[in-house]
Amino acid sequence: MRHFFHGGIHPTDGTDKDLSSQVPIRIYTPKVVEISMKQSPNSVCKALVKIGDKVSKGDIIGEPVRFGASNIHASISGRVIEIKKIVDTMDREIEIVVIESEENEDPITPSIAEYNNNLVDLSSYSKEMIIEKMEEGGLVGMGGAGFPTHVKYQTKEIINYILINAAECEPYLTCDHRIMLEYGHAIINGVLLLVKAANAMKAIICIEDNKKDAADVLGQIIADKDLPIEIRVLPTKYPQGGERQIVEAVLNTEVPAGELPAKIGVIINNVGTAKALADIILGNEPLTSRVVTVTGKVKNPGNYLVPIGTKFTELINESGGVTTNNCRVVEGGPMTGSCLFIGENTDTLDESVLKITSGILILEDTSRYETPCIRCGACERVCPAGLAPFKIDFAALDDDINLCNKLYATECISCGCCTYVCPARRELAYRITVAKNEMFKIRRERGA
Repeated sequence: MRHFFHGGIHPTDGTDKDLSSQVPIRIYTPKVVEISMKQSPNSVCKALVKIGDKVSKGDIIGEPVRFGASNIHASISGRVIEIKKIVDTMDREIEIVVIESEENEDPITPSIAEYNNNLVDLSSYSKEMIIEKMEEGGLVGMGGAGFPTHVKYQTKEIINYILINAAECEPYLTCDHRIMLEYGHAIINGVLLLVKAANAMKAIICIEDNKKDAADVLGQIIADKDLPIEIRVLPTKYPQGGERQIVEAVLNTEVPAGELPAKIGVIINNVGTAKALADIILGNEPLTSRVVTVTGKVKNPGNYLVPIGTKFTELINESGGVTTNNCRVVEGGPMTGSCLFIGENTDTLDESVLKITSGILILEDTSRYETPCIRCGACERVCPAGLAPFKIDFAALDDDINLCNKLYATECISCGCCTYVCPARRELAYRITVAKNEMFKIRRERGA
């Protein structure tokens, strides 16, 4: 069976991941957390608490006000000392709940619960119960999209396969790699719960071949157990973890343009989502913490298990601080992440960990100057969506949204491959993403 997809690149030699992949997960619990009521780009919640309220870890403090959001819970016990208000890029007012621990907060500790060390009996859990717990626990896609997981499983389509995205193809990031090495049983228990929630035939855990140690750990857990789970090792290639790319590589089929994977009988979940589901259902712990990679130009790169709302500045300082005078701070990875800061003093960073925060990457800032397109076609050859990025770029520069639409700009996955290979250093991915978002905005306004 083939294990490849159209296009893609090999942006690194692996030394970037070596910075943090071999270091065990560290635990960090701050005294103060700042929990945003917007945990992903399209999710907005309303705060249910006010200043002075006392909350316990796991209490619901935010509920969705629009589709695409999920419950938000207090990640530490303490008192609400402030509710900040900011305006996001879509002119929406977003509340940020600041909680301070009044006593010495019990640090996050590795669970000794049975589901973290053994496969458990799941026969008493029904499809309906699992989906209800997903919603109550605020479970979202942990790979970056942040879409509420329970909504995926409320589909009326017949689901045959659950694909567990454990590729972690983004350079530098290793949080998924580490949880596979350290929380293997929880992951497998979570995967089995996902299979039950979808009434699927089986799950396929998809791992790139630069993480064979993780594949071995999970493989040993399911060996000779006759479980509906397969481990599939894929060639390392970016962006292997894209939804459409992983479907093409593993199932040798394509998701139709404009459709979701469920249309072809597939649901895709990040490996971190599977582990979080086990925590919610088997550990009775809503999604209040996650593992975050802190890497790049810091003294001690590594992965941290932290409460949602942990300040970025604290994690950078916990990693020994930055090691370059002029740095660029990126939330996520270098290909798809968002640049938050350029300068020297990272103590001015206001951001805190979200449910979708996979990494905090510190790079040395360098200048980049665009030159005219030489029409070499390199961007078209590597585009995993089969688009012509240079043509969409020309249309975007002319503000020709109709032409962008005719060139299928909405099918762009914003992976950055086109920008990476462009010899003219053109910001193709950025402009196409802006055009794509404008097209989606127009569709929303039209009620489409």
